[in-house]
Amino acid sequence: MSLTRDTVIAQLARISTPTGGNLVSDDLIRALTIESGIVRFVIEAPTPDQARALAAAHQAAEDSLRALPGVTSVQIVMTAHGPAARPAPAKPSAEPPSLKIGGHPTPHQGGPARVSGVDRIIAIASGKGGVGKSTVASNLAVALARQGRRVGLLDADIYGPSQPRMMGVSKRPASPDGKTIEPLTAHGVTMMSIGLMLKEDEAVIWRGPMLMGALQQLINQVAWGRLDVLVIDLPPGTGDVQLTLAQRTHLTGAIVVSTPQDVALLDARKALDMFDKLKVPVLGLIENMSTYICPNCGHEAHIFGHGGVAAEAVKLNLPFLGELPLNLEVRIAGDAGTPIAATDSPLAEPYLRLARRLIDGGMG
Repeated sequence: MSLTRDTVIAQLARISTPTGGNLVSDDLIRALTIESGIVRFVIEAPTPDQARALAAAHQAAEDSLRALPGVTSVQIVMTAHGPAARPAPAKPSAEPPSLKIGGHPTPHQGGPARVSGVDRIIAIASGKGGVGKSTVASNLAVALARQGRRVGLLDADIYGPSQPRMMGVSKRPASPDGKTIEPLTAHGVTMMSIGLMLKEDEAVIWRGPMLMGALQQLINQVAWGRLDVLVIDLPPGTGDVQLTLAQRTHLTGAIVVSTPQDVALLDARKALDMFDKLKVPVLGLIENMSTYICPNCGHEAHIFGHGGVAAEAVKLNLPFLGELPLNLEVRIAGDAGTPIAATDSPLAEPYLRLARRLIDGGMG
């Protein structure tokens, strides 16, 4: 007997749930795929409490499917579609309420809205991961602060937040009223990341609506204060976060980061096309990892090619904001929580030049 979707669904329909129904009749199965004997799907409960109550059904489904002929592996993710039940009111002597991150976004009317107290918002984007976008975002934020600007940094990479490590912060932000988030400050920059609300190795397993709700909270419920510029470190690609941000928030513009190699440029073009369709101005392109100088012999090498991003900028009639080197010192500084732009290293200068260019152009 061949392994089919109907076979798997029939097996899951035999798994009882606490409601008296089963995994299929309760409409809990999402994203079911079958590939080379591997069965993958999500059990999506209405609330976290109901997800916990489905632990036995989760195990029963895994055991039952493993027994089917042709099944080599079963991979099940348990998640919750909505927020947890509202807790009972705290007693006067209790601790201040904690903020719940995630949940569906609130309805939004009209076009992109401005963030109160924030003059400019610059999104740092890339078509693909691994091009150093987060490194550019943290160092640009610090460089702008060193130029006397009031700067905020929002880590909007919900699935892979890296700014807490790069900025050297780990303290959980306070929320005195359970609604307003008090951001942290590092290297002269006011910053916030969902990574500060989670354990360092805790995964975020959310669908689009949960992502959009979290992003809305990180932008509108954070007490940013008065800022000249808010730098937003976007996740790579052209997904829910980018779309939600552009549709709901008034962006001054976007900067697209790419390495010079052709594969990276292919994806960078998709990011540029996305911003064009969303009517977000592109402030310019940055070529990261543009050149490598050997610390031993001084030889200059172009590991990922060279000049590809500058040529693309000319082709698209967009500003080319500069080249940033590939250097071990930059990586070590970021891992240590002190962006290279916060130091007196000569390697801080390219980021300071970039900041000055944005300021001179009225964008920083």
